Amino acid sequence: MPLLAALLWSTWVAAADVGVAGIMGNKAMLMIGGGEPEAIPVGQTYSGVRVVAIQGDQVVVEIDGRKRSLRVGQHAVGSGAGTGGSKVILTADGQGHFITDGTINGTSVRMMVDTGATMISIGAGDARRLGLDLSRGLRGVSATANGRVSVVRISLDKVQLGEITLHQVDAVVHPSEMPLVLLGMSFLNRLEMTRDGDTMTLKRRF
Repeated sequence: MPLLAALLWSTWVAAADVGVAGIMGNKAMLMIGGGEPEAIPVGQTYSGVRVVAIQGDQVVVEIDGRKRSLRVGQHAVGSGAGTGGSKVILTADGQGHFITDGTINGTSVRMMVDTGATMISIGAGDARRLGLDLSRGLRGVSATANGRVSVVRISLDKVQLGEITLHQVDAVVHPSEMPLVLLGMSFLNRLEMTRDGDTMTLKRRF
C-alpha cells in the first residue's frame, strides 16, 4: 500500500473491522476493513492496529488503545473514537416498521428489522441477485405465517448496515419471493438495540 494511502487509511481505521486470517510464525495475517490479509509481525503496527502477541492459535491486537484476543477467523471492531462508535439510528415508518438499506456480500439490499425472525431471511429473487451458492447450504424446514416451507440455511460472508459490519452471519433462503430481506436475530443479537418511540438505535457490541 502506498505511504499516502496508508496514512489516509489509518485516520479512520479505528471504526473498521479487524479480522485474523491466519498465523505465520511470529506474524499475524490481519484483514483490516475488509481488505486483503497483511502479514504483520509481533510488535508492529499497521493501519492503526498493533500486533501485541501471538499465543498459540490466538492473536492479541491493540485497537484504539484496547487489547483484544482473537482466534483465527474472529473479528473485532474499533470503538470509533470521535464518531460515537459503530452504530445506526433507524426511524419507523407509518406502520411502525424499521426499514433501511444495507449490503450483503457487497450488494445493496432493502432490509426490515424483524426481531421475530431467528435468522436473516432472504427471498429467492434476492438470493439470485446476490449470487448466493445454495449447494453448500443446509436444507431444512421453517415455520412461517403461511405455514411450513423448505429453506436453505447458509452463512453470509459480510452483512453491512451503515457503520456496522458483521461477518459470517447465519441466514435462511426461502423458495418464494420476498419484498424485503428480514434482518433477524442472527444479526441483531450481536448488537445492542435501544428503542425510543419511533427511533431504534443499533450499536456494535465490543
